[in-house]
Amino acid sequence: MGYIAPEVFSRNFGHVSYKADVYSFGMLLLEMIGGRKNTGSTTENTTNEVYYPEWIYNLLEEGDDLGIYIREEGDGKIPKQLAIVGLWCIQWHLVDRPSMKTVVQMLE
Repeated sequence: MGYIAPEVFSRNFGHVSYKADVYSFGMLLLEMIGGRKNTGSTTENTTNEVYYPEWIYNLLEEGDDLGIYIREEGDGKIPKQLAIVGLWCIQWHLVDRPSMKTVVQMLE
């Protein structure tokens, strides 16, 4: 699926609105902090592969360091905050996603 919000694929998730853009921005944020694309593999054996946002969520849930540092000092706080914002943006149901105004406020 990549950057496309679930409601674009199926109306069961709701109507398409500006929150589809919030979803796309959240995926972009996650890719930027992790330096990893959210693309599926073309191999047959996908049992060991984990959906990238799920992998980040699991790291945060376990309290692990993301292993991503923005500054030379090794501060992992900024990537963690960006990951939380990104995960909030990519929730399946559009009513659970923040508005873009809220996202910008959180990033500031």
